[in-house]
Amino acid sequence: MIDPFGRRISYLRLSVTDRCDLRCAYCMAEDTEFLPKADVLDLEELARLSSVFIGLGVRKLRLTGGEPLVRRGIMQLIGALGEHVAAGRLAELTLTTNGTQLSRYAEGLARAGMRRINVSVDSLDPGLFHKITRRGDLALVLEGIRAAKAAGLAVKINTVVLGGVNDQEIDRLIAWCGEEGHDLSLIEAMPLGEFSTGPDFQALPLSVLRDQLARRWTLAATDYSSGGPARYVTVVETGRRLGFITPLSHGFCESCNRVRVSCTGRLFLCLGHEAGTDLRQPLRASASDAPVQEAIRRAIGLKPEGHDFVARRASHQPLARTMNHTGG
Repeated sequence: MIDPFGRRISYLRLSVTDRCDLRCAYCMAEDTEFLPKADVLDLEELARLSSVFIGLGVRKLRLTGGEPLVRRGIMQLIGALGEHVAAGRLAELTLTTNGTQLSRYAEGLARAGMRRINVSVDSLDPGLFHKITRRGDLALVLEGIRAAKAAGLAVKINTVVLGGVNDQEIDRLIAWCGEEGHDLSLIEAMPLGEFSTGPDFQALPLSVLRDQLARRWTLAATDYSSGGPARYVTVVETGRRLGFITPLSHGFCESCNRVRVSCTGRLFLCLGHEAGTDLRQPLRASASDAPVQEAIRRAIGLKPEGHDFVARRASHQPLARTMNHTGG
């Protein structure tokens, strides 16, 4: 799959549910209404759609949500996708999780062929963690991370940097990741849903934070890439990698190799655009994969050159959809 700008699309982020057991302020409304079950692709449909994308050239597949591990029967899907890894059709299968269910599933994830996962941790202070997540128990998440590590999974920590909320805690997170053997990615909060216009949304350019961190840590250049949008340095004092994901202050669109599919089967070509293509209808209308393949090919031909988060922030016109509906 080659888009109009010559970028090879080889990375699929597949949302398996819009549901979550947390309510992180930057991701979803506290009183959010979840989708009707009939609108959501079942596990067999998710597996079939994944196989179509793999057949079209996807080599990396990340499961997202909502929280993927709250989806009933999720290990059935993960097991089916793991067969693609074992057969060499898929180079990497991974997921992003809030960690609350990791103690239950870490060993199964490793058996299915996962080698690394991302875990969202926006604070190491239990009170602040609960405030950001609106209900989370930090101890439960840390227990899950330990279980993942014991199962042999490499854990990368994701932290959404919220100006005036957790930005003073980044040094602590860097030190903790060094002690525990985790890489860390810092993420600029994106203008999605009601969060972007609320009192807690304070955009903090990571370029500013990086300059501040460079006064206290030795940040060495590295050519490492995880295949996603993060730009990495190595923190010399800890020996761990530190990534910066900067959709607002420094776009990464020129190297975009990914698309997203929501749990309803909607293909989003860019996180920063509303436009999408419905794959659920052709998936359910025919036992043949040909109509789905054709819909995907047509959509890839319309992939935009870049997102417009900066323009949206300036005009106070955020995207209406929330992260849990889109897939993280």
